[in-house]
Amino acid sequence: MLVVSDRDEAAAEEFGDRVRSFLSVLERGENVRWRIVHGGEYTNVPELLELVETERPGLICTYRHLHSDSWRWPYTLGEYVDVLTQVTTTPVLVMPHPEHSPEHPVLNTDVVVAMTDHLVGDHALVNWAARFTDEGGRLVLTHVEDDATLDRFIEVVGKIPTIDTDDARTSIIDRLGRDARDYMSSCADALARAELSITVQAEVEWGHHLTEYRCLVEEHDADLLVMNTKDEDQLAMHGLAYPLAIELRSIPLLLL
Repeated sequence: MLVVSDRDEAAAEEFGDRVRSFLSVLERGENVRWRIVHGGEYTNVPELLELVETERPGLICTYRHLHSDSWRWPYTLGEYVDVLTQVTTTPVLVMPHPEHSPEHPVLNTDVVVAMTDHLVGDHALVNWAARFTDEGGRLVLTHVEDDATLDRFIEVVGKIPTIDTDDARTSIIDRLGRDARDYMSSCADALARAELSITVQAEVEWGHHLTEYRCLVEEHDADLLVMNTKDEDQLAMHGLAYPLAIELRSIPLLLL
């Protein structure tokens, strides 16, 4: 576990202690080695990437706006975090900035929300989210279908005389929702067979992606949001991940 700070050694150790407390679920039954990196160990992004390459951690833990004063403005994650999430293959846990006082206390991982707009078949996302859910906690698997995309598709279908538009809309909504729920149910069954002491909850919604996911996080009082960030077709962060990461400043994010 590589914990990266931009503060002096004492402050870096303090941040490391907070991360260890927050991720206490990971230390149960596993031999976890913690490496705390303070601000004096690197001076730029390439040096930090070299440090990551040397340590080869299983998880990088840091906070938004590392080595930046831009934490006051909710427009970016900061240069260092942007590069870490896209250049390395290592998952990155992004905590709220130490100077930011989150409305939601960062204490544990009792409620973990796994977010994607194509949940079906996303085993890695579900596995990571389950592993981070504390014993006795709740894992919420979420899937939101974009209603604007559906409306555009149905508009095209409506121009085909041989297809009943209302029937097509009903069938498509039913099929997409059923696929997502069936997959979530299979995940819940697999986690139950693994005898994990967590509860799995499924949420399938229709609406505006960003709005609905933000509402789901708030509704479930999430302690951690898990989402994919890599996109094979582009260098930028995947799909909804970046705007959500920008807006949800008060809870930790696990970016895969």
